[in-house]
Amino acid sequence: MDIQSIAEKFNTLLEPETYADVDPSTNGIQVESQAQEINHVAFAVDGATATIEAAASANADMLVVHHGIIWNGVDRISGRSYDHIQKLIKNDIALYASHLPLDGNPEVGNAAQLAAGLGIEDHEPFGEMGPVTVGRKGELTTPRSPETLVSDIEATLNDAGQEVQSLDFGPEEIESVAIVTGSGTDFLESAAEQADVLITGEGKQAAYHEAKERGINLILAGHYATETFGVQALQSMLDDEGLETTYVSHPTGF
Repeated sequence: MDIQSIAEKFNTLLEPETYADVDPSTNGIQVESQAQEINHVAFAVDGATATIEAAASANADMLVVHHGIIWNGVDRISGRSYDHIQKLIKNDIALYASHLPLDGNPEVGNAAQLAAGLGIEDHEPFGEMGPVTVGRKGELTTPRSPETLVSDIEATLNDAGQEVQSLDFGPEEIESVAIVTGSGTDFLESAAEQADVLITGEGKQAAYHEAKERGINLILAGHYATETFGVQALQSMLDDEGLETTYVSHPTGF
């Protein structure tokens, strides 16, 4: 399978063009390679020196990430940008990135995969950003206490690297859940109107007071940890195609 075929397969599923007006990431192929055939694809949450070097060590022809290396277009290629691109070109590794499309996708998206892991089957779009959404919401099959839900989240996370934090300002029995992976506390207001808890990755200092004043539970499970699901779901797709794949685990602790 060649680079364009893999990119087309992912683009058909993720529809990056629908996020173009709201996503600062360049979604899709960010760096090409000279490889005529892709035999080995590495997957990671972040496009960074550590993950590029790990992909090179695995002899991967392509690296697929959630956080790419090109944001808001290319202004100049220097510093870290030069280092990343130089390493990719030197090792002839193509780079494909999917940011917000891989957060909000109803099948392989980070939020959808976390919802499924928690047993939420009929989840719906949540977290509006213009014409698209970046999260999911749904009902638990049985109500759970914040403590039980935290334990279930910890058991669901594939690649955690940090303790899950819970701010218990909402109902003692949680029935409805809103999920925005990564950095999602900007959606606290809409979550408070639609759910008993917002599950996201990282919080801002002001989120404490907002959650308390709005009377909603807030669970912070780690930006990195909540965004491992999407790239691993894409990896499974290529596993089914018979390609050799590698998942590069590099938790950040955030």
